[in-house]
Amino acid sequence: MKNNKIVLAFSGGLDTSYCVKYLIHEKQLEVYSAIVNTGGFSEQELVEIEKKALNLGVTNHETLEQTQAYYDHIIKYLIFGNVLKNNTYPLSVSAERIYQAISLAKYAKSIDAKYIAHGSTGAGNDQIRFDLIFQLLAPQIEVITPIRDHQLSRKEEIDYLAKHGINVSWEKAQYSINKGLWGTSIGGAETLTSIKTLPEAAYPSQLVKNDVSLLTIAFKDGEICGVNNKKMNPVIAIQTIESIANQYAIGRDMHIGDTIIGIKGRVGFEAAAASIIIKAHHTLEKHTLTKWQLHWKEQLGNWYGMFIHESQYFEPVMRNIESFLESTQKNVTGTVTVELHPYRFSIQGIESKHDLMNSSFGEYGEMNKNWSGEDVKGFTKILANSMQIYKHVNKEL
Repeated sequence: MKNNKIVLAFSGGLDTSYCVKYLIHEKQLEVYSAIVNTGGFSEQELVEIEKKALNLGVTNHETLEQTQAYYDHIIKYLIFGNVLKNNTYPLSVSAERIYQAISLAKYAKSIDAKYIAHGSTGAGNDQIRFDLIFQLLAPQIEVITPIRDHQLSRKEEIDYLAKHGINVSWEKAQYSINKGLWGTSIGGAETLTSIKTLPEAAYPSQLVKNDVSLLTIAFKDGEICGVNNKKMNPVIAIQTIESIANQYAIGRDMHIGDTIIGIKGRVGFEAAAASIIIKAHHTLEKHTLTKWQLHWKEQLGNWYGMFIHESQYFEPVMRNIESFLESTQKNVTGTVTVELHPYRFSIQGIESKHDLMNSSFGEYGEMNKNWSGEDVKGFTKILANSMQIYKHVNKEL
């Protein structure tokens, strides 16, 4: 019997809805849709997505729950590395796509599918992330990409679905929204320009709180272990911080960067929890790590984020960087206090038994207790030696 099984990465949005109909009617394939939950969906939303997939005509639909694994294998290290792409973007979708592709490849192999499909366009990063992971983990499975192959506009997809009795309003389809544990990205007509910003209504979370409040985040060995004096596991903590902070519309910005395929790209995002956690974690590190730990962490954290963005998760050096990042976290334990305001937040301070400010050696700008003024004079003279030699030899300065 001919194997015509195809696994479709299905989110319930316009692109993947189009893919279901196209694969059934134009390719005569048996569609097995699957959504990988990496923390972006509630139980009710997942139920609705399954209903939508079945109504579109898929043979079977699966929800692949990967939120905890996604945290354990990727987000944890993004926090350890304080990773913000171009000092702005917490890699909300970049990291998420890697783990979704891993889960989809494993599922496709488990049901002996001949094909695997995704709804990425030909002009973005996601096509590379899905294709590369599929090639590495399931090289025997052929990849099909209807949106990319036919260079379809969103309007053309809406028209095609209408011909098959599926009506999608342009109002709902004009923005492409991807939500996960580490943030939500928003793409639309405005993000295709260099000057326009997203309208308020395009953001999934709206401002509902105008007061000022305090949020405390507890860390143990670099991992979040509590929020507002309540112990909780890191995934629950991230979701809790998100639910509190997105009421203030915190974490919104526009990311402009270089895509994997070489063009510039622009996307809007909201990532309240990621923005606050990275800043809080970094502040705690500045109190508890040495100068050179901070210096080399910054270098390797940037490399780690770049390789995640560029779909190089399985490059062996990534495991080496993860080992380094994890080894730096043994003293990153304490509590950070954050002040929340509409559209912004600020770090008030930290408490930690590993706080290197709490030494008896001295108080910055105030009192030296472990050295004398003469010690500093001698130290400064020796520190200047290499520059003095250069000046003497080259007759400069």
